[in-house]
Amino acid sequence: MGWFDQNVIATGRLPLFCFFVALILTFVFTRINVRLIRAKVGWFRNVTVGEMHIHHVVFGVVLMLLGGVAGLLVSGQQVWYAVAASVFGVGSALVLDEFALILHLHDVYWEEEGRTSVDAVFVAVAVTGLLLMGLRPLAYDYGTPVSPGMLVVANGALAVVTLLKGKIWTGLVGLFVPGLLVVGAIRLARPGSPWAHWFFVPRSPRKLARALHREERWRRPVIRAKIAFQEFVSGRHDLPSTRRIRRHTD
Repeated sequence: MGWFDQNVIATGRLPLFCFFVALILTFVFTRINVRLIRAKVGWFRNVTVGEMHIHHVVFGVVLMLLGGVAGLLVSGQQVWYAVAASVFGVGSALVLDEFALILHLHDVYWEEEGRTSVDAVFVAVAVTGLLLMGLRPLAYDYGTPVSPGMLVVANGALAVVTLLKGKIWTGLVGLFVPGLLVVGAIRLARPGSPWAHWFFVPRSPRKLARALHREERWRRPVIRAKIAFQEFVSGRHDLPSTRRIRRHTD
């Protein structure tokens, strides 16, 4: 408990810690629940009102509002602020677990597009974990004579370039570890990224060919491993896409 008191409570990070734990536990519980519903195990069923299926994103939005407003009211009291942060974390997990539904505006939960929801939760967990470790995005206190404002602008520009090159995880983690942004910004863009579309396709087919080769050789195995881990945690997203079905039937 000495470490917890020193690094979480004493630093004022108890609300963030409670949010982090609530986010992870709620996501795991939700995925177990929906997998049991999908398998038609016991009494596990979708929540319905008449013939209307009430998605858990609805409950998530309500809990986020309750937790957010409560947090504003008790922000000066760390314990109650932590309780409000926990409620907000539960709501956030429920919303992010159906992020793909919000993005596509129809139910793609078990379709291939549904993996976007799992990606969103992983990103939220990773960013919150880095904040909990005491790291700050676009940190500028490096002990250098360069203007802090200039460093923030430079890091922001490198982050934009890295994200445009399709290196999402490098760009997000690089916000907290700026050295990664330099690597991401100077390395070859991914073939499906906006950067490749703007600069490789019309101007440099050789770079595009190199990007495709690297994607097939190095990126694909990583993606397969990520999908395997996602499916271990959240279940298989293997239903045929309704968009593809509509395209074939039109």
